[in-house]
Amino acid sequence: MTKRILVAVDGSDAAAEAVTFAAEEWPDAHITALHVINPADSTTGAEGGFPGAIDQWYDSASQRGERILADAADRVDREIDTRIEVGRPTATILEVAAGEADDAGPFDHIVLASRGRTGLSRVVLGSVAEGVVRRAEVPVTVVR
Repeated sequence: MTKRILVAVDGSDAAAEAVTFAAEEWPDAHITALHVINPADSTTGAEGGFPGAIDQWYDSASQRGERILADAADRVDREIDTRIEVGRPTATILEVAAGEADDAGPFDHIVLASRGRTGLSRVVLGSVAEGVVRRAEVPVTVVR
């Protein structure tokens, strides 16, 4: 029986739909929506920009993450937990799912969306969904 579900959200409609899917598919499970702030998305770089640029970028990314999580939570008619972490998305999703730094322990299941990239764009950009599916130690559901 699935008791704890981690749903990765990135602000896309597909990711928000993944939250809805998880809530409907496992009505009795505890759901946590996770947004990962990827430092690679910073355009300032550690050595460029102006003083405080990295802090300003992080504050902006955190605010965006809070909005994404609030929007995802608003899509379901029940309470869910939300969480923001900083790191590379695939590795961070897997670390959170494994229960690292979480007193409640590991999650039983991961749900995330696929953006549907194929061909060269998937090779160049990588695929968070594919990486999670390949490396997860728990069942993974990919919503399209």
